[in-house]
Amino acid sequence: MAKVKTPLSDSLNKKKKEKSSEHLQEEKVDDQQIRQDYDSADGYDSSHNESGEEIEGRSSESHQGIEESDSSEDEVAPRNTIGDVPLEWYKEEEHVGYDIAGKKIKKKVRQDKLDSFLASADDSKNWRKIYDEYNDEEVEVTKSETRLIRRLLKGKAPHTEFDPYAPYVDWFKWDGAKNPLSNAPEPKRRFIPSKWESKKVVEYVRAIRKGLIKFDKPKEEPRFYLLWGDDSSTTEKAGHGLAYIPPPKAKLPGHEESYNPSLEYIPTQEEINSYQLMYEEDRPKFIPRRFLSLRSVPAYENAVKESFDRCLDLYLCPRARKKRINIDPESLKPKLPSRKDLKPYPVTCYLEYKGHKGAVMSISTEASGQWIASGSIDGTVRIWEVETGRCLRVWEVGEAVHFVAWNPSPSLHILAVSMGQDVLLLNTGLGNDEEQKNIEQLLRPETPGPMDDSGNNTTSIVSWVQDDKHGGIRLKHFKTVSSVEWHRKGDYISTLSKRLTQRIPFKLHGLPVSSTFHPTRSIFFISTKKNVRVYDLLKQKLIKKLETGLREVSSIAIHPAGDNVIVGSREGKLCWFDMDLSSQPYRILKCHPKDINNVAFHRSYPLFATCSDDCTAYVFHGTVYSDLNQNPLIVPLEILRGHASTNGRESYGLQVPSKAALVIYRRC
Repeated sequence: MAKVKTPLSDSLNKKKKEKSSEHLQEEKVDDQQIRQDYDSADGYDSSHNESGEEIEGRSSESHQGIEESDSSEDEVAPRNTIGDVPLEWYKEEEHVGYDIAGKKIKKKVRQDKLDSFLASADDSKNWRKIYDEYNDEEVEVTKSETRLIRRLLKGKAPHTEFDPYAPYVDWFKWDGAKNPLSNAPEPKRRFIPSKWESKKVVEYVRAIRKGLIKFDKPKEEPRFYLLWGDDSSTTEKAGHGLAYIPPPKAKLPGHEESYNPSLEYIPTQEEINSYQLMYEEDRPKFIPRRFLSLRSVPAYENAVKESFDRCLDLYLCPRARKKRINIDPESLKPKLPSRKDLKPYPVTCYLEYKGHKGAVMSISTEASGQWIASGSIDGTVRIWEVETGRCLRVWEVGEAVHFVAWNPSPSLHILAVSMGQDVLLLNTGLGNDEEQKNIEQLLRPETPGPMDDSGNNTTSIVSWVQDDKHGGIRLKHFKTVSSVEWHRKGDYISTLSKRLTQRIPFKLHGLPVSSTFHPTRSIFFISTKKNVRVYDLLKQKLIKKLETGLREVSSIAIHPAGDNVIVGSREGKLCWFDMDLSSQPYRILKCHPKDINNVAFHRSYPLFATCSDDCTAYVFHGTVYSDLNQNPLIVPLEILRGHASTNGRESYGLQVPSKAALVIYRRC
């Protein structure tokens, strides 16, 4: 049969020829690069290199020789004839094997690493030498062998003449072939339905009838839908796991938006004029009007603006679902003990001490609790008996009394009274004859100006003068004295004014407001408007600084145990400090709407109280535990009312008096 050339075979042959030519060009470029690398490694200059034609001729000759030689005689037989015997067996021997004549192949003397390195540095062809461990010799690889190795590493054929894209040879001759290869008729099975396919169809039909095979039902489109589509997308979006919240619907028009509303919805001219005086947010957005027909209704002026605001709210306003938590309000309250279990504490008015003609500014209790001293702006100081309310003694000092303080020592019945720029140390006349002699001796200043430890005279700050009129000592200051405090032993006294009584060894940062001594230790507390500073009198240094965080401190009080401090402020807040816990307040109580004038602890009961300008006194229960892991217990107990203010301010005493009466409350 003759060979027939088809257009398909011609196109295939053309493509193969193009690929083979490209491949040969790539191979030639690679060979030239390899030759240049080897020539440069051998130390030859480019001017002495052979021409490309000679190199190609040599390579072609060598390849022709390899292709023509099919005999194994050209292969060099190995010298060592030991076969598959491991070379490890000859480690300890002087030879590595036997040659073809049966003679021993002696081991060559191996060079050390230094000699081999020097030899490699001198010999430029040393990189092509390979050590043959089997025959114990060095073999130099030729250039042609390195080319073959390089081509094999690149995944190419070892010979450059090999064409991987050789033209396709069609071995069948199509010339003169007018009939198909086979003239056999089509088989009958191509025209008869397959019985195996019919059996398979029957199996599927039975499985569908039994319900073993189920098909997805087509989605039924709803026949009815919401016209505006506000809530239709809610269920669809919720099914995809999105927390979709529909926007709130716009307010529907009412009777006011009607074109013919009732007369009660139409405002008068006075009401329309009053709308102009209102703020824009309070002004009604729509003023109803009345028209005879719908045809005469004009276009709404704010239609575009309201629709734009609506779209802006829907776009910018975030919507989120808030989970409502049902919490009992009673469970949020702190669990406090019952007030019945915290008795006794003052509840009702028990006694009133009448006699002052002006407001009582300060009171002080004697150490035994039998006597009370009070000072008023009428210029009098009175001593009262607690149980009977009897006035024991009255001093006319001639100036408004700001502060009174009783000496805490039971044997020294001395009363300190601050009035203006002076402080009076008065002998109350209480006690036996021996105690009175000691008091009279103490109230006689021996020197006009005492010397302090540093040798500085304090006469420039305060002067001690004998007061014959009242039978005591008068301490004259240059500024108004605001408060007086005694040391726990009764041998020291501190006064506060714009100028200090004594040159203390530490510097104050800010104007002092109040001061007090520690009840058991040699520690001194000074409060400024913002902070409370704690000083050690023996070491003469700052121990701690309490940060109140208040606008202005008004008074401080120390717990009888000495580890807790309460601070009152001008903004009606009370701060409780635990000295062992932190320099920050342990608890802040907002109890009074106005200024707190004074705070105080009870000497024996776990009680403390505050008095304020709002004519009230608050009584609290405050238990301090010896266990450091347990926090103090603070419970509000009672609010004492029924007082009146003078010139807009209350008194500074804890038993808050009325205008001219001192009030004592009964414990219950």
